[in-house]
Amino acid sequence: MVDSRRGAKRLSFDCEKCRARADGLCRDCRPEFTRVLALFKSGDRVVAAGRHLFLFGEPSSAIYGLHDGWVCLYKPLLDGRRQILHFALPNSVLGFPPTERGMAYSAQALTDVTVSVIPRNGLSAMFREHPEMAMRIAALVSLDRDLAFDHLSNIGRRTARQRVAHLLLELFVRARMRWPGFHTEEMLLPITQEDIGDTMGLTGVHVNRVLRELRRERIVEFHYRRLRIIDPDRLLDAAGVDPRLAFSWLSRTPSG
Repeated sequence: MVDSRRGAKRLSFDCEKCRARADGLCRDCRPEFTRVLALFKSGDRVVAAGRHLFLFGEPSSAIYGLHDGWVCLYKPLLDGRRQILHFALPNSVLGFPPTERGMAYSAQALTDVTVSVIPRNGLSAMFREHPEMAMRIAALVSLDRDLAFDHLSNIGRRTARQRVAHLLLELFVRARMRWPGFHTEEMLLPITQEDIGDTMGLTGVHVNRVLRELRRERIVEFHYRRLRIIDPDRLLDAAGVDPRLAFSWLSRTPSG
């Protein structure tokens, strides 16, 4: 089996300076909460772009709190293709809950990512002694699950144009929330047309055609992993999205 941790580098860590204090498991937590987490966390790790945090079917000895970077969660298919299930952004928890059969999906870094590593053998004690941590992790996992459910309805009930527009809008809104006071409508989007097709169940030809239509109609431009929103209102219409749903993508985990 491939070593999914190859390319990872351990970091020295200090919970008082950790990025999770600003946006993650420990956001808005009481000081004693972070000191408790430090007792159970084995460290922080940088995983290089293109490497895996873990692979489908392999046992996992830890869960991961994502602090920086983008991670693609996908299910490999027998014919060599894959179905992308979700794009995890900072503030996500990966590898939870555990299953006896091994991991139900693979997690690949799309950019260099930084994660906190919490060994599974300490989870039961941590949750028993500090149930607020269990509730915090459950809230984060629930947010990502809701997005995955929305992707399922996107594939099953929307046209190719709506699927692509919906995904671009979702990723833009979720990433934009991390740029307070930043008003440009352009961003780096570290995915490819192939990734869009693997997420939305579309061929490369379909994806390319839709992107050309959206660019020709002056709605969005996506080129060389740069996304520019030209007309946000028309993008909402093209995606067939209720604005209230877009606001729900901005949900943050409650304070603990």
